[in-house]
Amino acid sequence: MTVTAPAASYQAPVAAQSPKFTAPLLETPRSVTIITEELMRDRGATSLQDVLRTTPGITLGSGEGGTPTGDRPFVRGYEASTDIFIDGVRDYARGSHETFNLESVEVIKGPSSAYTGRGGTGGSINLTTKTPKAHRFVEATAGAGNAGQWRTTADVNLPISETIAARLNVMRMGGEVPGRGGIGVDRFGVAPSIAFGLGTPTRATLSYSHVENNDFPDWGIPFRNAANPDRNRPPVVDRENVYGRLNADFRENTIKTGTVKLEHDFSPDLTVRNITRHSDSLNHYLMTRPTFDNCAANAGPPCADEGPDVQFRRDDRMRWRSAKSLINQTDLYGTVQIGGLKHSFSTGFEFSRENIYSRSMSGGPGREHDSLYNPNPHKHYDFNITYGDKEKDGSIRTKSLYLMDTIELNEQFSVNAGLRREIFEVSNQTASRKDSFWNYQLGLVYKPVPYGSIYLSYATSSNPAGENLGQGGGADGVAGGAQIRDVKPEKSRSWELGTKWDVLHQRLSLTAAVFETEKTDARSTDPVSGDVTLGGNNRVRGAELGVAGSITPAWSIWAGYSYLDPKIIRYRSGNNVFDGNQIKFVAKQNASVWSTYEILPGLTLGGGATYVGERYADDANRLVLPSHVRWDAMARYDINPAWSVQFNVNNITDTRMYEASHVGIFANVGPGRSYMLNATYRFE
Repeated sequence: MTVTAPAASYQAPVAAQSPKFTAPLLETPRSVTIITEELMRDRGATSLQDVLRTTPGITLGSGEGGTPTGDRPFVRGYEASTDIFIDGVRDYARGSHETFNLESVEVIKGPSSAYTGRGGTGGSINLTTKTPKAHRFVEATAGAGNAGQWRTTADVNLPISETIAARLNVMRMGGEVPGRGGIGVDRFGVAPSIAFGLGTPTRATLSYSHVENNDFPDWGIPFRNAANPDRNRPPVVDRENVYGRLNADFRENTIKTGTVKLEHDFSPDLTVRNITRHSDSLNHYLMTRPTFDNCAANAGPPCADEGPDVQFRRDDRMRWRSAKSLINQTDLYGTVQIGGLKHSFSTGFEFSRENIYSRSMSGGPGREHDSLYNPNPHKHYDFNITYGDKEKDGSIRTKSLYLMDTIELNEQFSVNAGLRREIFEVSNQTASRKDSFWNYQLGLVYKPVPYGSIYLSYATSSNPAGENLGQGGGADGVAGGAQIRDVKPEKSRSWELGTKWDVLHQRLSLTAAVFETEKTDARSTDPVSGDVTLGGNNRVRGAELGVAGSITPAWSIWAGYSYLDPKIIRYRSGNNVFDGNQIKFVAKQNASVWSTYEILPGLTLGGGATYVGERYADDANRLVLPSHVRWDAMARYDINPAWSVQFNVNNITDTRMYEASHVGIFANVGPGRSYMLNATYRFE
């Protein structure tokens, strides 16, 4: 038996996972941020939300009850909750994603409809899962922390023959959220996979994933108060206060995914790949929405924020939503010489269908009032929930055809082009709509030296009505699919100028970019008729910097900075005019740095900080989520090649962080100071 320790690396792989990226990342004319498994492990990230909250250019959003709970990121100023992919295939489930079965998280910046289909205005997020390997290894980790936190994971890879291997990843996690007064966490995941034909021209991989989240739903603290219009920030209360109902509220989020991937190499320069995936997800919950909706404008006590008797209101939010999807995607990719020029191409087609189901729910604890500064979340409630019959809310059907090509003009210049045609059909119980649209991208790359590039690119995206069917209501009147209105897809376009360099013997990657994304046909509400039209307009200008890799063999670093200027050019909602305001939920500045150093053989210390700037929670730019800085640290000791222990402290200063808000109704509160000690055993 040979025992070895894995080599850590924060530097992104040479190429993105998807074959639609027809050039190495160094020669890809757009920003792509990749968070590797090693970085997630060192930072103690256990969920996609953990990963994204420390990624520049991304801020987090919140659901409200009608909008399902789960991951809701905003990439470069635009929502991307329906632009999350698993191994290059769209994930229709609105849920909370885990890291136990991930090798990396790829954030593709800028309009990505040519790559991924409809949506992707600000970018898209691809989760790369673990696959069977040809060599044997076993890794098991167990950890415990403050607030009763505990987590166990196992990763077992077993070769069955020279060409067949199986892999199993499992996870179990429990405890509470530090600093949140008893908010519970309960997660389970299992992901088996088997690969046939490893190392041969014909390969097949079968995989399955089952993830359950039974976390206690926590929407933080009530925020907007009509009785106190002068207060524009969340009220200052004890962060341990829980404004939900610990003996009533629950969330059951289950995501089951089965995938069959077939690959065949016709030659070293030509490969065909087919992926078929079926997913089944459930979002089922009873949640407390804490609000000041009981308070009218200029009302006195108990609505004013002064004195010990201030009251807030608990409202019920219930939902049972199931989504079943089937996707088939075929890619043909490789290289070919045409007219003396090398073409690295990828072409293919995709078919998908998604059906949304729901059941009505009634009979929760009901509306009640409680003290803002001294709430009691431990009350006992006698109630029964009554469920209606399962009904089909609607469906989405898509058909896509695409072609990507990188043309090498010479050793220094290349052209990257992409074109996609998509037919999008959506229907609900009362209406249906069908749209067909093109999206494209074009980029020019100049390599002055083999390890550096400068690029200029242009790309488009389309957001058809009903694309996020089943995700709840929205200000555009279409987002929840309650009505499929007679509006064409929103259109966005973007340009980006950037540069990428792999320095220090190509072990450290440096990136920089400036960009502008403009949505020229944004949905808006006509103040006279009340109809939804494409009369809106908004844009995001910005710049990004990134560093990833190793300065020396012992010193690793991952850092980034983003500056965004998210502006509403024209937007109407009823009689309200928001022209010139900042787009809500989006921080202008965001920065993160993380670095580790092996100070002695086997002993590694690391630390970093994350800054998130102020964000507005409403279109009127009156309600503000304050900025914050979070400091983190870790220490790892490799006892021998098989055993290691790691200690993480996140949010060292116990900073109060407001991570998101749903239009100012309430403010989501981030975790407090967290300690976690993990022990890992690995052998090969």
